[in-house]
Amino acid sequence: MAMDKYSAKDITVLEGLEAVRKRPGMYIGSTDKYGLHHIVYEVVDNSVDEHMAGVCTTINITINKDNSLTVTDDGRGMPVDLHPIYKRPAMEIIVTKLHAGGKFDNKAYAVSGGLHGVGISVVSALSKDMTVEVKKGGKIYSQSYGIGKPKGDVKVIGKVDSKEHGTKVTFMPDESIFSTINFDYNTLATRFRETCFLNAGLKIIFSDFRGEKEKSETFYYEGGLLEFVKWLNKNRKPIHTKPIYFKRQDGTTQVEVAIQYSDSYNENIQGFVNSINTIEGGTHVAGLKSALTRVVNDYGIKKGVLRKGQKLTGDDIREGITAVISLKMQDPQFEGQTKTKLGNGEIKGIVDSMSTSALSDFLEENPVVAKSILTKATAALKAREAAKKAKDLVRRKNALSVGSGLPGKLADCSSKKRELTELYVVEGDSAGGTAKGGRDRETQAILPLRGKILNVEKSNPAKALGSEQISNLITAIGTGVGEGFDMEKLRYNKIIIMTDADVDGQHIKALLLTLFFRYTPHLIEAGHIFIAVAPFFKIRKGGKDYYVYSREELDVLLKTFGGKGEVSRFKGLGEMNDEQLWDTTMNPKTRILKQVSIEDAVEADETLSLLMGDAVAPRRKFIEENADKAEIDL
Repeated sequence: MAMDKYSAKDITVLEGLEAVRKRPGMYIGSTDKYGLHHIVYEVVDNSVDEHMAGVCTTINITINKDNSLTVTDDGRGMPVDLHPIYKRPAMEIIVTKLHAGGKFDNKAYAVSGGLHGVGISVVSALSKDMTVEVKKGGKIYSQSYGIGKPKGDVKVIGKVDSKEHGTKVTFMPDESIFSTINFDYNTLATRFRETCFLNAGLKIIFSDFRGEKEKSETFYYEGGLLEFVKWLNKNRKPIHTKPIYFKRQDGTTQVEVAIQYSDSYNENIQGFVNSINTIEGGTHVAGLKSALTRVVNDYGIKKGVLRKGQKLTGDDIREGITAVISLKMQDPQFEGQTKTKLGNGEIKGIVDSMSTSALSDFLEENPVVAKSILTKATAALKAREAAKKAKDLVRRKNALSVGSGLPGKLADCSSKKRELTELYVVEGDSAGGTAKGGRDRETQAILPLRGKILNVEKSNPAKALGSEQISNLITAIGTGVGEGFDMEKLRYNKIIIMTDADVDGQHIKALLLTLFFRYTPHLIEAGHIFIAVAPFFKIRKGGKDYYVYSREELDVLLKTFGGKGEVSRFKGLGEMNDEQLWDTTMNPKTRILKQVSIEDAVEADETLSLLMGDAVAPRRKFIEENADKAEIDL
């Protein structure tokens, strides 16, 4: 556009909720299944806010037969009186206007999860049909909307007992906005379970009427966070029966924490702010970690467990920890509307101070629990020191490294622009050799793995990070792990797992994903981890090769060719030549990559500990229940 052509007529003003429909990702994160579920949470969070305000005990959530969804609560009910400025019922204003709600002045709600004031209006804008019913003052008020616009005025449609109150919202997502409008029962159930753990005394009844047989669960936990941390550890063996628990308040900020250690080697700290899962953590989690490190070290020195000059690191102290921190506060500052990281700087100090006091009291009053935690942490310290000595010895022998300090098997790329670079983590030397020959040497680096890496779910960090395979991979990536993790040192923009499609290849993929989730989860959260999709078949017809990525695609293509064509099955990446591997799996213009993401950290932790841990019976049950959902490669 020429400089002199830019004028007032080029400015577009989006009225009302048009901006939401134009750029839905700005408001709900995406328009795939994650965005679809996010609009459910926006509605449910409003009902949860009523519970936190002390005026709601039960929420009924129903997926209806037509795939619409209904949320009903027994809160105060949306206000229905006329708005003093707009001269329309307040309910209509709340549902049809952005940044309209009762959460900006802290009068109607002391704390709340839905703090942007865009929640239900965004749901309205992205639903082709929506109806809100309010029970208030002995009457039932109702209004319906289509893509954010009222279909008529607010009407009284019935009478109820004057003691009945609450809000009912039914909405049908707009299929022209979302890539899928099929709600996932398990994803929603996991969220609602978490919500009830975090809000002791809240009952959520969740039902699904879509199938032949109705599914229904009721979530209710009087014990709140104490029950939550025990539930998170249900597939692990706790090293102390009584969890650490405290609840402290500083002005309008309330911190509630439950901690229980298990015999596992992994850290699992779940952070929540006003019932919202902050999967990327933030200042509240940082405050708890710093307090825990200081208090356990001080206690260890005081009791003579730690010798002079000896200090436990945060990683030592958090080995095997399962913890939940739930923060209730006014005006939280989240990074983005999807609320994945808390940014309020003052919160770190507040949480640190309250946690230090509470943890010190608990350890003094519970010496048996304190001893078990110190024993676990000092064992981690000894393992770390032993691993460091072994690693230093290896470095001195210069057995594994080249002059640059990078693994000898790494075929690095030449580009210095990180945003262009990719690291392919490849199964086996054979496929690694083919990948090295077929790659774009400027932007694509190759690191072959020799066999299967350690299962980090069953290995302590010292053993895992002392492993040659894992050490080589972490060194190549560059970020480090644990407290030493530094995203600025990431050497490649994309880390791509490329394994065979057979059982061994799938197992290696699972082991690598477990490693990334446990040791470098921020790489997943930031969207740097990918899985390469290799073809299963090649069809040769008329002297031309066609590559096929599934049995269904093969059947369709053969039907198109009239059943003619020479079909061959790729059994492994190493069977392809350089050109084939480039064309099918590595060429950015033609390849298929799956980006790995974490929608719910609690569910991800549970699934990984279940599938990769020691508990056999729960794993068998999970596989039996979910076998039909697995991707089967024939």
